[in-house]
Amino acid sequence: MEVEDGAELCFPQLLNTSCRKPTTSWPETMLITIVLYFISVFTAAFNLLVIIAVSHFRQLHTPTNILLLSLAVSDFLVGLVVIPGELSLKTSCWLFGDIACTLCGYICFIIVSSSVGDMVLISVDRYVAICDPLHYTNRITVRSVKLCVCLCWLGAALYNCPFLMDNLIKPGSFNSCHGECVTVINHFAGAIDLVVTFIVPISVIVVLYMRVFVVAVSQARAMRSHITAVTLQLSVSQKKKKSELKAARTLGVLVIVFLICFCPYYCVALAGDSLANSIFLSAMHCLFFFNSCLNPLIYALFYSWFRKAVKLIVSLQILQPGSCETNIL
Repeated sequence: MEVEDGAELCFPQLLNTSCRKPTTSWPETMLITIVLYFISVFTAAFNLLVIIAVSHFRQLHTPTNILLLSLAVSDFLVGLVVIPGELSLKTSCWLFGDIACTLCGYICFIIVSSSVGDMVLISVDRYVAICDPLHYTNRITVRSVKLCVCLCWLGAALYNCPFLMDNLIKPGSFNSCHGECVTVINHFAGAIDLVVTFIVPISVIVVLYMRVFVVAVSQARAMRSHITAVTLQLSVSQKKKKSELKAARTLGVLVIVFLICFCPYYCVALAGDSLANSIFLSAMHCLFFFNSCLNPLIYALFYSWFRKAVKLIVSLQILQPGSCETNIL
């Protein structure tokens, strides 16, 4: 029995202080491993393409694309760090130590907060572009957007410090045994986080995009009704409006997909501890992770510049001198 018990422990040499290995069945373990592995690989690869494309081609250095770049960085980290950590927790013992456990949890919190911040910034960007187009170029500049993105990431890092202070000061203090990775925040902090990173930003996103939708529909109708009576100068203006409306539609799809994948993740928190050990919780985590993989696919579906950029990246043409000046639009 000692050998059998030892084989079931994460660290047999520690005996009574070691956790037991996860007791999930082999088919379930294989299913979770395959699903999360593919999500992780594709998420990291697809978002890396977005990062390279927007960073490399100067023509893509626009305020809206800078926001997409920030979102791609957070999604890339999901595929590179968060999903492998989640996979390790669900299918085996935690073997990387208490410090790595705490950092992984902290990074996950930062990514969630920064992703929400990016979505709010994207909604504001589209709101100004559609509802106040005359002041868009003055108010929304590449410099101001870069500053907002930096503040978003810095704010996400500082915001989550108080919630995870106990975990950061004493890594592993909430672990009941060796081989476990637990990140705990108290109920009061959890309630504040629920309001700040879910209820308030989601409300802002929905309100802004409802306004954008109403204005976009009215503008589209106006363009259709006057399409036969435009001069050359107005035609240029109409093309610009059409481009902005298309961008609003594409980013609207991005926001809707984000809400579909993100809301259930936080609805679990509203449900409390009753779902803590259910398979439903695992499904919500997978849905949240899958959103990071879907974003680049949305770009590929709606943005021709992304498809062109991917071809140039995959064929290694970006290594040629002056490739950053390529006409990609």
